Amino acid sequence: MENWREIRRSLHEFALRLPEAYEDHPWGDTVVKVNKKIFLFLGVDEPTERWGPTVGVKLPESNGHALAVEGARPSGYGLGRSGWVTIPLTGRPPETEVLLDWVEESYRAVAPKKLVALLDAADEPPAAG
Repeated sequence: MENWREIRRSLHEFALRLPEAYEDHPWGDTVVKVNKKIFLFLGVDEPTERWGPTVGVKLPESNGHALAVEGARPSGYGLGRSGWVTIPLTGRPPETEVLLDWVEESYRAVAPKKLVALLDAADEPPAAG
């Protein structure tokens, strides 16, 4: 089974290949943004007693599927009401390909329409790690 660091790295690299995506570090966490809006929370680089390895994505279509993952929960700070889901990368996380699909869905949910159109116009989607 893949370890959480490999999964996290794959998601991070994939997200940064999406049109105009960039990394930021608000609150000491690693996030990936487009147009100043977060579409992927990668959390802390190393787990602590309080924080385990997770990812957070906005899933307007796959929300129910993601919440069915063991340990997944609506994201805190009221984000869950807007479709954000926090998914643990330990235990039995979904297949990396499913997580990559969710990262792209989250990007599409937050990116400006012109950037989503660029993504749609690409000959092929960004390759996974």
